[in-house]
Amino acid sequence: MVTFVDRVTLHLRAGRGGNGCVSVRREKFKPLAGPDGGNGGHGGDVVLVADPQVTTLLSYHHSPHRSAGNGGFGMGDNRSGAAGEGLELPVPVGTVVKDADGETLADLVVPGTRFVVAPGGQGGLGNAALANPKRKAPGFALLGTPGWEGDVQLELKTVADVALVGFPSAGKSSLIAAISAARPKIADYPFTTLHPNLGVVQAGETRFTVADVPGLIEGASEGKGLGLEFLRHVERCTALVHVLDCATLEPGRDPLSDLEVILEELANYPVPDGQVPLLDRPQLVALNKVDVPEAKDLAELVRGDLEERGFRVFEISTVSHEGLRPLTFALGDIVARHRAEQAAAPAAERIVIRPRGAERDFEIRVEGGTYGSVYRILGDKPVRWVQQTDFQNEEAVGFLADRLEKLGVEDELYRAGAVAGSTVVIGSGDGIVFDWHPSLSSAAELMTAPRGTDPRLDLSTRRTTSQRRERYHERMDAKADARAELEAERRGVHVADADGWNDDGEE
Repeated sequence: MVTFVDRVTLHLRAGRGGNGCVSVRREKFKPLAGPDGGNGGHGGDVVLVADPQVTTLLSYHHSPHRSAGNGGFGMGDNRSGAAGEGLELPVPVGTVVKDADGETLADLVVPGTRFVVAPGGQGGLGNAALANPKRKAPGFALLGTPGWEGDVQLELKTVADVALVGFPSAGKSSLIAAISAARPKIADYPFTTLHPNLGVVQAGETRFTVADVPGLIEGASEGKGLGLEFLRHVERCTALVHVLDCATLEPGRDPLSDLEVILEELANYPVPDGQVPLLDRPQLVALNKVDVPEAKDLAELVRGDLEERGFRVFEISTVSHEGLRPLTFALGDIVARHRAEQAAAPAAERIVIRPRGAERDFEIRVEGGTYGSVYRILGDKPVRWVQQTDFQNEEAVGFLADRLEKLGVEDELYRAGAVAGSTVVIGSGDGIVFDWHPSLSSAAELMTAPRGTDPRLDLSTRRTTSQRRERYHERMDAKADARAELEAERRGVHVADADGWNDDGEE
């Protein structure tokens, strides 16, 4: 059964924005008193919160699909829709947030840090907000845009002051159980520890946390054993304790050779930029199992060699608790000095990221198609405007055309070689497909158009009154000429030609 999870993939969906409302206020003696449609509410955000009370990502492993609430629709009488309910997801301190491609989005190392991982959709404007001197009573409203939807990866890197590293069955779990209240699984076979264990140690006035990292073997930094999976939990530690087994029965192993293998694996593990390399951090050596006579002799034999290499060496026994108190106080001193240095160091300048407008709000790509070139328009604004447009409403489509024209889309289409009738796609993938007609001009025609219509989009071929009158007169004249000709033939009278001769050649 899974009891510890430090890497999950979340499938998130932020709330969709509510649609704006189309409404006209009606009062006594004023049946059309002006637009009063309210705006739609914004969709709820999905927010990750670094919570010190959470220690694992297990809950997200069992239920990775999470979604926020949708925004409410706007209503008449200038009533805006309710905002969608946001969703807060507590995660352990030290969680790294990455996108689907593995790029780091945020590193939640400070308790209480909030990160909006999935922003909600924008609510649509009602017709009251769209009114202006030229369009006094809009017959349309904007639709709400969908919220962000996609996958993110959560990766937990344990935040601890001290990390216990060593070979499997070296006694790391026994050590953390002896110096803290942690109760990890302890057994006499390798890889008993399958996930990091945390314990809180009190050494005098200093309290610090210790992490028991699963056992390392040769090649751990290249993916062998469990080391590659859990070496990232060592990244945030202040000090390292090498737990060496002095009572191992495996041939070819001794404390010095074990230490060489562990140091090599730690050196090969790349730490993120800006962090101290693992081997440059304070390191202590704990020679474990000295309660065994042979192990006691071996510890005394190798102690000198280790001290010559600059290591502080402690002979300990997790069974008899020999040497544990000096070890914990030494670790407490290291942690206390590190905290004092951090407190004395000048506070890092807070980085404030302000969104900057792009140099261009859109771009046009010419793509070859089976039936000619396709002009694809990409950009946040055009895509969002398309999402807000109700294509069942002619006036809304005309409003979209005006927005695109003011943005300079038509001029860029001309420069790209588009002609009337060219296929234009807005957005990536299938997008929204249009047949481009550059004859759409300004919004002045909307002043006299009925609500919900746009005369520029009227494709009707119905003739005007003057055209019908002219056609009627033409038909009447043609009928009169036909009757006169028939009457002349009946009486045998021939119309003389222009020079005065009749059809028989007589003058």
